Amino acid sequence: MKTVNRSWHGTVRVGAVLATALLVAHGALAQTSPPPAAETESSAAQEPSQKTAHELLMRMARFLAGAKQFSVTVLDGYDAVQESGEKIEFGARRKLLLARPDHLLVETERSDGFRSAAVFTGKEIVLTDFVSNVYASTPQDGNLDEGIVRLVRDLGIHLPLALLLTTRAPQEFEARVRSIEYVEKTNLLGTPAHHLAARGDSVDFQVWVADGDKPVPLRIVITYKTEPGQPQFRAQLSDWNLDPKAGDAAFAPRVPPGAQKIAFAAQLAKGASDTAKAAQGDRQ
Repeated sequence: MKTVNRSWHGTVRVGAVLATALLVAHGALAQTSPPPAAETESSAAQEPSQKTAHELLMRMARFLAGAKQFSVTVLDGYDAVQESGEKIEFGARRKLLLARPDHLLVETERSDGFRSAAVFTGKEIVLTDFVSNVYASTPQDGNLDEGIVRLVRDLGIHLPLALLLTTRAPQEFEARVRSIEYVEKTNLLGTPAHHLAARGDSVDFQVWVADGDKPVPLRIVITYKTEPGQPQFRAQLSDWNLDPKAGDAAFAPRVPPGAQKIAFAAQLAKGASDTAKAAQGDRQ
């Protein structure tokens, strides 16, 4: 039996499910500079469908950024490109609960049975691996935006669609979307939704935005057009609750009895690097 590579983009990359700045965060959450003005289409030059699509996308982004709290279930899948060029899909179901300014719970079950939980308590970030019965924690300094940047950029932890959990989503979309079109209005997702298709420098994406006064995303498809095989990430977002009434107890760390505390892999790597530098200094 041949070995199936389940890693994103066919190679092992920490945080790779977050590998671009449009709908998933890959360090770009910390980047605030927009592209040169000459690279961005002016609204005057846009076709009517582009204007409509842009307005709907920004309405969604502002709505999510301004939400004080919400919960949602995300069923996602991604293409793992094999050496042969074959694409095999793996995925996960995630239940998210968010309460600004600094609380977040992400419960994950992957297609291979792996289960984990990430909790932002306002004071610390705690990740638990229920299969191995281990957990790791680190101080949470600042609000949820800053905590997500630390988790993704500094600790190298996967958090798909992390950008949609931050208050910077409107600015990031404005800076990185090069063109956008209105495709159609559809009822196939269980509620009327606007289908939008956008293009960026390294990715294209589609998003289905719920019609009405609660413009939440219902489906997202991202194509990594500069990667070998042009793999995709897909997500269905359901069970939206914009008033979950979650108290502090909902954000208690999910640490089972007998779980062993360990360090984050990124912290171990940094510690090893610091030790090596110190040893090098002693020899000089």
